[in-house]
Amino acid sequence: MFIVMNRFRVNPERTEEFEQIWLERETHLQGLPGFVEFHMLRGPDEGDHVLYASHTTWRSREDFDAWTHSEAFRAAHANAGQSRREGLYLGPPRFEGFEVIQTVGND
Repeated sequence: MFIVMNRFRVNPERTEEFEQIWLERETHLQGLPGFVEFHMLRGPDEGDHVLYASHTTWRSREDFDAWTHSEAFRAAHANAGQSRREGLYLGPPRFEGFEVIQTVGND
């Protein structure tokens, strides 16, 4: 299993706009080989920004890498640099990828 996170530092005055963008966004993830699930997480208000993280689970690193080279990836990120979003973020998102070494569940 491979987990991908992107952390976003969002202008506190524009969190509603940020959330609306993500809620209305077409992810192009459903049906992709190896895709398990996606979550958008709201974190703490740090004063100068509110922390958000996108959290995507993949069956393997190879499945994630294949998605990043796909037409679905290009479609999902087509509007990422829109100028109307200027001032929405405090810097670029921070990518983090993790190989799962242990899972504990209720099963």
